[in-house]
Amino acid sequence: MTPTKGSDDDRAPLPRENRNRELVRVAYIFICMFFMLVGYLVYFNVIKADEINTNSYNTKQDTKEDMIIRGSILSSDGEILAGTNVDSEGNETRLYPYSNIFAHVVGYASNGRAGVESTSNYDLLTSHASILEQVQNEAQNIKVRGDSVVLTLDTRMQQAAYNALGSYRGAVVVMEPSTGRILAMVSKPDFDPNTLSEDWDTLISDESSSALLNRAAQGLYPPGSTFKILTTLAYLREHPQDYQNYSYNCTGSISKEDVTITCYGGSVHGLVGLQEAFYHSCNGAFANIGMELDNGKFISMCEDFLFNTSLPVDMESSQSRFMLDKNASFGEEMMTAIGQGDTLVSPLHMAMITSTVANGGNMMRPYFIDHIETYDGKLVKQSKPSSYKQLMSAEEAEIITGYMVDTVNEGTATSLSGQGYTAAGKTGSAEYEIDGENEGTHSWFVGFSNVSNPDIVVSVIAENGGSGSSAALPIAKALFDTYYSYNY
Repeated sequence: MTPTKGSDDDRAPLPRENRNRELVRVAYIFICMFFMLVGYLVYFNVIKADEINTNSYNTKQDTKEDMIIRGSILSSDGEILAGTNVDSEGNETRLYPYSNIFAHVVGYASNGRAGVESTSNYDLLTSHASILEQVQNEAQNIKVRGDSVVLTLDTRMQQAAYNALGSYRGAVVVMEPSTGRILAMVSKPDFDPNTLSEDWDTLISDESSSALLNRAAQGLYPPGSTFKILTTLAYLREHPQDYQNYSYNCTGSISKEDVTITCYGGSVHGLVGLQEAFYHSCNGAFANIGMELDNGKFISMCEDFLFNTSLPVDMESSQSRFMLDKNASFGEEMMTAIGQGDTLVSPLHMAMITSTVANGGNMMRPYFIDHIETYDGKLVKQSKPSSYKQLMSAEEAEIITGYMVDTVNEGTATSLSGQGYTAAGKTGSAEYEIDGENEGTHSWFVGFSNVSNPDIVVSVIAENGGSGSSAALPIAKALFDTYYSYNY
């Protein structure tokens, strides 16, 4: 019987076809591996380059110290805040001409590193000097000078903030709301970076002063009545059509569930609406509002404003805390609404929240490094303002601004009225406890000047300063006065 001829599809593949298919598979594998390798290199050499270069564990930075003289740190007005002196024998000494005044922002480069000395370590040990100069210096075994880091901080504003804070423990932040530029940042107690090595043991053993802590960005405090800015916003959002109808009869105190809240100094405000409650800083009215608010929405809004998360700033900073529970008791709701309870915030964070109001609801990312330049002044890299997020509508910002203006004109911050500039603000008196015992009252003020087109925001905390109008407000006024005296 003649066998049936099979079709082409029934034929077994030829050995050559098998080899070709294997080669194609291998080629595909190598191509995939190649692109994965390229992606890996791009990710670490481009996307993650700055993070890797500036990482304090990168030993490449230590090697650079043998070849480059550490660059200078300058103020926005060109003053040297940190520089390296080289004597005739080549010995290098790091000097801080302004001593304590810029201590926490500039930081130090001995006994470890902190501040700009830490975050910009890579830039300070990088030189963009000309190739010719680098070759000549290498041939003569001379170290080249590193690049300079130029800050946004202004020496006059920084000096004014330092002087105004005086003997208080606390912090001051001055920033431009439209850009996020930090013009001044002061924290006390402080230290002298010129004598850090000699003072180190004393500084780290004195836990009561915590002089190495930058209270402006790392200190956490109950916000007191400054938090009523956010409580007001929460109420506006839940009552967009009828917030003006809010009414509360203040008798000087309010009680619920064994919790009694009194207005500061025993004040009795009588019948108040939301606006009057704000500029008189009526604790009773805001405690009452706290019991009306939807806790879930309040929590979500505060987390939008960066509570319980890291601040978008390139410096060591602490996370502010908002711990209200959805099923919180009336007592917890009342305390939270007036900025007490378990809520804690940094002065920098309060400056950012206030800037959001001043900037029409748009929160800008704060920054304090303006640009990097070569040691002889040629631009290397320029920082640019950037928005974090639109956190409130322009209409909401306008309403709260109006309430803050009323606080200056009719409420708790009248010492700012009648000046050569307009101002808006909110005072705060934040009680705090240690081991359950009431220890005193911190003095707060946040506000901004030139209301129609805000120039600067000022955030002040004076520890144990009493009411906001007694300590923090005069400090803020000194800074507004300084700013306009120099015609910035």
